[in-house]
Amino acid sequence: MDIQLNDSERTRCEVWTRVMGYHRPISSFNIGKQGEVAERKYFSAEKAKMELKKSFNFCNFLS
Repeated sequence: MDIQLNDSERTRCEVWTRVMGYHRPISSFNIGKQGEVAERKYFSAEKAKMELKKSFNFCNFLS
């Protein structure tokens, strides 16, 4: 069973982030700070492992 919602039935999701030791909704940020949030890169342990493996294999290739 696939549930489908019209836009009028949806609830807006508010995203909060931690700034200077406390949490604030991103919607309350000024335009510059909202741009900074949009450009953030998030850490992924799996991706870090893959990158480390690639660089290790490359180093072995050079020797």
